[in-house]
Amino acid sequence: MTITPLMPVYPRCGVRPVKGDHCHLIDEDGTRYLDFASGIAVNLLGHSHQGLIGAIQKQAETLMHVSNLYGSPQGEELAQKLVDNTFADTVFFTNSGAEAVETAIKTARAYHQHAGNEERYELITFKNAFHGRTMATISASNQDKMHKGFMPLLAGFKYVDFDDLEAAKAAIGPHTAGFLVEPIQGEGGIRPASDAFMQGLRQLADEHDLMLVLDEVQCGVARTGLLYAHEHYGIEPDILATAKGIGGGFPLGACLATEKAARGMVFGTHGSTYGGNPLAMAAGSAVMDAVANDEFLVEVTDKGERIRSRLEQFIGNYPDLFELVRGKGLMLGIKMKVESRPFFVHLRDNHQLLTVAAGDNTLRVLPPLVIGDAEIEEFFDKLSAGAADYEAPEPA
Repeated sequence: MTITPLMPVYPRCGVRPVKGDHCHLIDEDGTRYLDFASGIAVNLLGHSHQGLIGAIQKQAETLMHVSNLYGSPQGEELAQKLVDNTFADTVFFTNSGAEAVETAIKTARAYHQHAGNEERYELITFKNAFHGRTMATISASNQDKMHKGFMPLLAGFKYVDFDDLEAAKAAIGPHTAGFLVEPIQGEGGIRPASDAFMQGLRQLADEHDLMLVLDEVQCGVARTGLLYAHEHYGIEPDILATAKGIGGGFPLGACLATEKAARGMVFGTHGSTYGGNPLAMAAGSAVMDAVANDEFLVEVTDKGERIRSRLEQFIGNYPDLFELVRGKGLMLGIKMKVESRPFFVHLRDNHQLLTVAAGDNTLRVLPPLVIGDAEIEEFFDKLSAGAADYEAPEPA
C-alpha cells in the first residue's frame, strides 16, 4: 500500500508540534517556534490560556455531547453572549467555518423562498475569496485550483471583482438573493474592502431586499481590534458566518442572523449532530469572556498598530523584497515583490518563525491576540534575520 494513513491532501512540512507554550509551538524534537500563524487565525488566546483550558476540562468532566433533541443550557448561554455583543438575534452552531458559511447560504436562500420567491437563490460573490472546501463553498469562489477535480459546481453563484461596487450593482438580477463577502479577504491576501464598498453593499441590499451575508470566519472574533470586522465600516449584516477564533482552538463555528433574515430557518430546515455540543459551548463561552470587552479589544488595536508601524519602517530596508503592509488589528499582510511562499518556508525552516502564505504574494501575520512585548521583539528579530539572509529562488 502506497497511500499514507492520513489522506495526502495536505503538503505537510517537517514541523511536527506536540506542545504549545503561550505563543510558541514545540516540535517533537524540542525545537521552539514563534507562532505568528495561530493555526490560521484560530488560537487567538495562544496555546496555554488557563481560562480556556479550565473551561474545557471542567466541561469534559461533566458532559461532552448530547443530541440537539434536548434542551441546551450551554448553547443558550453562548448564543445569548453572541446576541448581546453583536447585531444578531439568533445563532446556529456548527463545527467549522465551512459549515457556518453553508448555513449562511441556506439562510439567505430560505429568506426569500420561505416567502414564496423560489426564483431568488443566487448569491453575488467576489473574486479571490475563500469560503471553505465543501461543494457549496468552493462553488461560491472563482478559484480554479479549488474547482479542479470536483466539477460540476453547484449553481447559484455569480462572481464579480472584489471592492468593485458598480460591478456588484450591475450583477443584481431577478434571481439575486444577496451578497456573500469577506470584509477582509484572508486567503486572498489580507485585502480589506473599502468603506464605500461595504457601505454600498449594505445600501444595495436594503434597496433590493437582499441579504448581506458576511464571511468573518478569519477576520472575526477580535482579530481586527473590534469583535467583528464589519464594525470598522459602520454597518451591520443580515447574516454572518464565524468560526476559527471563536473556539480558541476547539472546533466551533456559528451562523448569526437577524430575526428577519432567519425567517425561513424553521423546524426541520437545518441541523447538525455535533453542532452546539456542550464541550464546544464551554470553549466558546470562555473565549467570549476573554475577548468581548473594550479593554481586550483596545489592546489588540494597540498591538496591531505598533506592529504595523514597525513593519512599514522595516520593509523600507528591503525594497526588492517587500511592497506594502495592509490589514487591520492583528490581521496583517506583507505584500511581497517576489513569491511569498518560499520566504514563508525560509522563515519557518531557518528562523523558527511561523507565518502563513496567502494569495497576491502576501505573507500573513496572524499572531495570538495575547502576544506581549517579548513576542513582538522576537518576531522582529526573526523577521529581520530572515530577510537579511534570504536568497529568492530563480524564476522557473
